[in-house]
Amino acid sequence: MIKPLSAAIGIALASMLTATGAFAQQADEEQGSEAARLDRVIVTGTRAPKAVDKIPGAISVVSTEDIRHTLSLTEDATAVLARTVPGYSEASQAMSNTGENLRGRIALRLFDGVPQGSPLREGTRNATFTDMGIVDRIEVINGPSASEGVGAAGGIINYISATPTQEGSQFRLLTRYSTQFKDDSAGWKVGVNFMHKQDNFDAVVGASRIDRGMGYDGNGVRLGMNTSGSVNDSVANNLFMKFGFNFGEMGEKRLQASYSDFKIEGNGNYIQVDGCRYEPGFCEDPRPNTSERGNLFGTKAEFNDFRQVNVIYSDGDFLAGTLVLNAYWADQAMRYPPEDGDDRQDPLIPPNGPNGRIWDQSEIRSDKRGLRASWTRPELFGVDGLELHTGIDWVQDTADQRLALTDRLWVPPMEYTSLAPYVQLSYDIGPVTVSGGVRREDGELHVDSYTTTWFRNRVFVEGGTLSYTDTMKNLGAVWQISPEWSAFVAYGEGFGLPNVGIPLRNINIPGQSVDGILDLQPIIVDNREVGVNWRGRSASFGASYYDSKADFGTSLAVDPVTNDFVLNRAPTRIKGFEATGEWNVNADWRLTAVYARTRGKTSFWTADTLGRYPAGGLNRPMGALDVNPDKLVLSARWRFSDQGDVTLGSTTLMSRELSGSDFRDFDDRTFSYSERTDGYTLFDLGVNYRVENVGRFSLGVENLLDKQYILTWSQVPGFRNYWAGRGRMYSVTYEYTF
Repeated sequence: MIKPLSAAIGIALASMLTATGAFAQQADEEQGSEAARLDRVIVTGTRAPKAVDKIPGAISVVSTEDIRHTLSLTEDATAVLARTVPGYSEASQAMSNTGENLRGRIALRLFDGVPQGSPLREGTRNATFTDMGIVDRIEVINGPSASEGVGAAGGIINYISATPTQEGSQFRLLTRYSTQFKDDSAGWKVGVNFMHKQDNFDAVVGASRIDRGMGYDGNGVRLGMNTSGSVNDSVANNLFMKFGFNFGEMGEKRLQASYSDFKIEGNGNYIQVDGCRYEPGFCEDPRPNTSERGNLFGTKAEFNDFRQVNVIYSDGDFLAGTLVLNAYWADQAMRYPPEDGDDRQDPLIPPNGPNGRIWDQSEIRSDKRGLRASWTRPELFGVDGLELHTGIDWVQDTADQRLALTDRLWVPPMEYTSLAPYVQLSYDIGPVTVSGGVRREDGELHVDSYTTTWFRNRVFVEGGTLSYTDTMKNLGAVWQISPEWSAFVAYGEGFGLPNVGIPLRNINIPGQSVDGILDLQPIIVDNREVGVNWRGRSASFGASYYDSKADFGTSLAVDPVTNDFVLNRAPTRIKGFEATGEWNVNADWRLTAVYARTRGKTSFWTADTLGRYPAGGLNRPMGALDVNPDKLVLSARWRFSDQGDVTLGSTTLMSRELSGSDFRDFDDRTFSYSERTDGYTLFDLGVNYRVENVGRFSLGVENLLDKQYILTWSQVPGFRNYWAGRGRMYSVTYEYTF
């Protein structure tokens, strides 16, 4: 797979080599020709500046230009990943990122290196945590990584905020208006970013407000409100501040502190109207979910409320190396829309709904704090090309889940504490760079005793402490065959926790203890990958093939009784092929392509806890809830003048049929699974024009042909899970920098 870096990002990253290696930089677009000659560098996955071509593995960097183009079409936080990262799945178009994954596994999402969400209770809400207008670029490590510890078994997605690089002060005003030409579809955004740099001091302050209207599908029907959280009919406020100071004889030391406060909250003006899938005799006229004006009595608005403080100290001349010390704190809360499912009912609580049932809203709360120390020493022992990177991480993550309206405990408080030292070596041997290392994960999960809900028989569960220890290894090599061609081979292991809260809340048999729940065992993923890259003067291409295994992995399924997601613990194996390409036809035309094919298998059953039979074979296909269908993204950009350009893009998710079966000798039981999802192609159009001394104007048209389609992950039967995608939407953006 190609490792794309725009020229603007190249110059920004290269500038970090003279600083600390832990901070993002923002460059002016006009410096592209100079940036193209600089080394391409990332910091994610290594914690220090590292040239992309020296890292064995598939790396994606989403540039400022990619983010800006996507924001001209939509404010959806993950839309840019779906359009630019091959292994990233279809965007959910919601506050929830249900169904979104990276190469079929859950990735660790970071904001300036700070984890978003909690692996203890993955609530599929950790992708909406800041205004994308403050994000400079996104670095993606495709595949498991031990560099960031727990949660990175599926890879890393690190959103990196902007930092000023030019002396003086700069203001950026951004306004946006969007509509589908329905009376309640209008939305708007106002954002202001201030950047200042003077001598050794720099500062960034950003504030924004986004007010979203309702969405409509290609048939002009109002979209349903996502049952895990919708961005339609919501307001988002964001405040971000970052201050940095360089000091020391040569400015080699730096102290940086940042604060982020983001909240998106629903307005509560609409209620869900369930649709129905085609079913003979029951639903002859299928229709997706929709919404109607109204609100549910006594319920509260859903929200994401994320705050974090991040402090970094670095010394570029510490024992002939670079020392980075990082301390962070993050407080995160996520409230979900109201539901009256059977798992919310309790005969001892009076019904609060008009239908005589209990309506309740779950709320996940997470608090985390961490300390990270790393030291990078080039030319170790005086050997040219030999580099040591070592450090130790400490993290404490607490999380719980409550039913907010009735103040009931649903998932008990969980606390995970981890101490993880690591060491990594890389050695440049002529045109070959060999790297390898280990990380020791030593963690404990503690859960106090608790009682489950009435629906789970109010059983008492004895608390306990589980220990998680594992040593993760990685080894790889990159061969620079020629100035244009390179190839890599890599092996890596990643460590993750399962969605701990689900098995804890689902216990319904007396006599259970936390220590005896096998579903709480860790996820250890190993990934083997080979790839090739070619970069010419006007074009580039890359491709990779990977094979990812977990002996005790996870996959999602829908419980036929509760219609809720359940966690299956069984072996998993995911294979995939990815390719990207870019061709600058001339100074005015650029063509790009992204392709990904992913297939996964798991077992129909796990090993019996009494030892009567082993886990099944890898015969059950992993469907749309876990593995995305084949994806093809194409784009063409035409720069029609020095002031303006037009980009036409398309995203295709292909149709797919899956089936599998297995037979268990122990009880003569036959298992089977089949799934069909229909593909679709969407086009989008972006036009930009800059007027000197006035500003930049952009027109974005999402779903240009007003295609009617059902989101892929929503085509799989589930509770109230039948949503259409958004139809044609027009957006006008005005940006003025002075």
